[in-house]
Amino acid sequence: MGLALLLAFIGVPIIEIAVLIQVGGLIGLWPTIGLVVLSAVVGSMELRRQGLNTLFSLRQQLDRGELPTQTLFDGVCLLFAGALLLTPGFVTDVFGLSLFLAPVRRLLRVTVGRHLAKRMETRVYTAGGPGRGPGGPGGGDGPIDVDYEDVTERDAREETDRDRRID
Repeated sequence: MGLALLLAFIGVPIIEIAVLIQVGGLIGLWPTIGLVVLSAVVGSMELRRQGLNTLFSLRQQLDRGELPTQTLFDGVCLLFAGALLLTPGFVTDVFGLSLFLAPVRRLLRVTVGRHLAKRMETRVYTAGGPGRGPGGPGGGDGPIDVDYEDVTERDAREETDRDRRID
């Protein structure tokens, strides 16, 4: 996971710069800058629209007492899409804009869900059961002979003395 993040932080900017140089060579500097700015503006407007719809849907589901897992996942995808669109470059814009499409988010949700289901493990721990100890059948080999001392009066007196003290 750490290696993948390192490669992403190094590789994505290199790819973006290479694509920007190629596009700039084809259409020129100012049209390239204009496209980058335009994608950021359009992306932020779409993020606002879909983000507000997602918040409204989330609130409705919570009011009905439903667990809004799909809506929360969509919200996270939209936040990620916004971050990608604010990153200058065409490659991140393509991925960011694709996250605005509901079928892409649905496919991603299913893929991530399957991946997490494979990695999850369920363990059940129980207490008690057969044998001696709490929850066990108890009993034993017979009576246990002990010497004892009655301390109930002394314990009660110590408790009242302790309760009267101010520490």
